[in-house]
Amino acid sequence: MRQNAAMTDERAQQAAAVRTSLARLAALHPGRLVEVRVPPWGAVQIGRPGVASVHRRGTPPNVVECDALTWLALAAGSLTWADAVAQHRVSASGNHAQLGDVLPLA
Repeated sequence: MRQNAAMTDERAQQAAAVRTSLARLAALHPGRLVEVRVPPWGAVQIGRPGVASVHRRGTPPNVVECDALTWLALAAGSLTWADAVAQHRVSASGNHAQLGDVLPLA
């Protein structure tokens, strides 16, 4: 039982960290150009500096997806975008699905 409780606490902390950092990303970069997904904990749509955000409905044509541990490392700066891409730790599709200039989070 104790091990299950620890796992539940760890997952809850991970979920909270992912959701908080995604909310911070969205607040720093408002828009609807790129969707950033960190399943199963959350997804946000963001804008990109210097790029008009014109997407209105449905899934944007620019999508970034990764697991929670990768996302948290990117957000904290312990993993660079270039390294995450090179190691195939992120899936990025679309012309603007590149987060190297918006990560790590300040």
